[in-house]
Amino acid sequence: MSLPPLSFVTGGARSGKSAFAERLARLGPATHGYIATAEPWDEEMRDRIARHRLDRGTGWHTVEAPLDLPAALSQTQGAVLIDCATLWLTNHLLADHDLDAETARLLDALARHAAPVIIVSNEVGWGIVPDNALARRFRDAQGRLNQRLAARADLAVAVIAGLPLVLKGTLPGGMA
Repeated sequence: MSLPPLSFVTGGARSGKSAFAERLARLGPATHGYIATAEPWDEEMRDRIARHRLDRGTGWHTVEAPLDLPAALSQTQGAVLIDCATLWLTNHLLADHDLDAETARLLDALARHAAPVIIVSNEVGWGIVPDNALARRFRDAQGRLNQRLAARADLAVAVIAGLPLVLKGTLPGGMA
């Protein structure tokens, strides 16, 4: 079975969602596209990004796109993994961009991409209600973004403790 046109992988922090998404992407062609949305704001984040690159290994063509995912998608050919929608949304929120407009642009770009796309996103709504307006705005926006991505996805998977739970669609052969 080949990769679905759009796969959505979600889960909590350190749930194993990125590792699962990378395994899923490896079912596609030998060269994998990777769009990274993280910005190295501090030393800890630079270390985290470096660890992600080492964990992925070779065979990935990486494009850095903290804000303009539609442009990054238009620059890639073949299957691509976007990691992650949460940092992308955070970048737009902190830049005070129109989140609805940016989400619409992203959804349009995903629909136009000719090859399979896997997009990773954090599930942030299982915790306590944040104590400040910005954090509540982020939590709500992330929940809405995840709902829209999952609605469009052919495959939606929640990863919990490293284990995939299929929410929608069917895992390609070799995945469990």
